[in-house]
Amino acid sequence: MANSFASKNFTALSDLHPNMANLKIIGIVIGKTDVKGFPDRKNIGSERYTFSFTIRDSPAHFVNVSSWGSEDYIRPLSENFKVGECVIIENPLIQRKETEREEKFSPATPSNWKLLLSESHSMVKVCSPYEVDTKLLSLIHLPVKESRDYYSLTDIVANGHNLDGRIINVLAAVRSVGEPKYFTTSDRRKGQRCEVKLFDETEPSFTMTCWDNESILLAQSWMARETVIFASDVRINFNKFQNCMAATVISKTIITTNPDARRWHWIPWDWSYSWCEPPCGFQEPNLDTPEANILLNYIRENKETNVADEIDSYLKESINVNTIVDVYTVEQLKVKALRSEGKADPFYGILYAYISTLNIDDETTKVVRNRCSSCGYIVNEASNTCTICNKDSSRLKSVFLSFDLLVDLTDHTGTLHSCSLTGSIAEETLGCTTNEFLAMTNEQRTKLKWQFLLERSKIYLKLISSHRARAGLKVSILSCKLADPTEASRNLAGQGHT
Repeated sequence: MANSFASKNFTALSDLHPNMANLKIIGIVIGKTDVKGFPDRKNIGSERYTFSFTIRDSPAHFVNVSSWGSEDYIRPLSENFKVGECVIIENPLIQRKETEREEKFSPATPSNWKLLLSESHSMVKVCSPYEVDTKLLSLIHLPVKESRDYYSLTDIVANGHNLDGRIINVLAAVRSVGEPKYFTTSDRRKGQRCEVKLFDETEPSFTMTCWDNESILLAQSWMARETVIFASDVRINFNKFQNCMAATVISKTIITTNPDARRWHWIPWDWSYSWCEPPCGFQEPNLDTPEANILLNYIRENKETNVADEIDSYLKESINVNTIVDVYTVEQLKVKALRSEGKADPFYGILYAYISTLNIDDETTKVVRNRCSSCGYIVNEASNTCTICNKDSSRLKSVFLSFDLLVDLTDHTGTLHSCSLTGSIAEETLGCTTNEFLAMTNEQRTKLKWQFLLERSKIYLKLISSHRARAGLKVSILSCKLADPTEASRNLAGQGHT
């Protein structure tokens, strides 16, 4: 350890015992939860606040730390450090862990103990990385579970419903990190979500969703096609709307970024560290992580290849439209949007309508745009860089052309304005590729437009309630094809649940 800490009398996590006093512990933060408030049953009308984190000081030992107190104490304490930083904890209370109850919602740890921070007695100090030995810092790259104990993405997809609701470990590469989405629930609570796309040698795209600020903050540090993660204890569910399996980061989850055993060589530290066996049933992590290194090499070697084959995965919703059965009118959709205000989850429906605005022959309208081949987001035309996955703008990403249209949909009850029609869905709708479209004359584009303005279409939609969007709805088209006249007339009144 660095000289500044060499003489400190730190207690190793392996030596914890409830009778200890005046403790001083150093460790790296490997997991952390958001601050939450709860009604204080002792003081009616007031709230108590809490958050927890997990610290590690060796390959085999890490513990959970919890803190309760006033908002003025808890929020500044939580904001003082993040995952990946080293902290010194002074005077924590040691308590025996109630394993079955507590590990239902908290990370599983090899220790029989947990630490509690007291507002009046405990203290947490953040260490500068320059003061801390690299052996301690390197622990952030060591998974908390056996490195071979994970599912590949193709295993998850293949097992399907058999894994629904299960909590498992996942090793995968980051394909893209979406922008955080913020919302307010119907009971005025603030919320957020961030969707991360993962991939490996077996599966091109798999969704993992983060719902808390701490995991979203960590995800925002990942570089698309350059980061590998080992996510321990994520929940797997079957998403019936997207017709696929998906992962969710929960309070038990600990994510190891770029697990790589070659980074480090463990030797005991300067204070007399005593090696001891972990409790029965908890396996000491295997320091060898060849699978992660193989995956990292794979993504580096294949970073810029097969871009054309992956356009659909970037832009086309992986929704099985056959699962969408509710038919709506425009008016019914607007009513449903009002009733769904504040909800983050999308809803889906079928609309029999005309495309009433389709500006594909207007020279002032940008119909085709460049998108980043790494994450699928629109590239800034002024800088020709992707602001999502290339934040430092130090290296250009390759790009591809994609339709990016806003259309109006109209039926006998009203109009949905500025509906998104993009990527391969737009190509299927218009019946041409972006290159074929760019080669058309204005007269040909006008003729193409009127093929849709005069005909009723059967349109599958994804809708999200949004106060920022026009009419309170953000609408994406999942499929748009000319409707069978008999079928359309039979469904003009709509059948959706409003």
